[in-house]
Amino acid sequence: MVQRITNLWRRPIVRIVLAMLLLLILGGAAGGIYWTQIPPEQPIQFPHSLHVGLGADCQFCHPSGRWGPTASLPTSAQCWSCHQQIQRQSPELDKLAGYVERNEQIPWVPVAIVPDFAHFTHQPHLAAGVACQDCHGNVAEMGVAEPTSREMNMGWCLDCHNDVESPERAAALTDCSTCHY
Repeated sequence: MVQRITNLWRRPIVRIVLAMLLLLILGGAAGGIYWTQIPPEQPIQFPHSLHVGLGADCQFCHPSGRWGPTASLPTSAQCWSCHQQIQRQSPELDKLAGYVERNEQIPWVPVAIVPDFAHFTHQPHLAAGVACQDCHGNVAEMGVAEPTSREMNMGWCLDCHNDVESPERAAALTDCSTCHY
């Protein structure tokens, strides 16, 4: 058997095919990582830095994080409640006005996405005093929302869940059924 593998390995075509397969796999992995880390194109280039700089709290635009499973994305009406009073014209405000006139919701593209096999709820994290920027990065310095430089994966979540004072609480927070149900 070893002799057979050695004979195959001596053939240049076999080494070339294996090298190409390896490059294809590594290239696919690198591409996948790259494409999940670039900010998606949004229908309106919402300047988070401007709004946070004006004092807008994250939960003003993303209110359902307090009570629901997701932090919700702002509706056209929600944006328009403030922006109808602003006289300054810009292409982005014109886009917002168009959505409002057509009675359409803004088709925001989510940036932070949890896989289907994990269940994440903002409510207990907010109740525990976790700040939005702890997970989503310093949005006050971002224009359009973008993925954080952190790798948001199970190990990253467990690092935080293990970092609680009570061993009993840490055991409950690291139980598989806390996030996978």
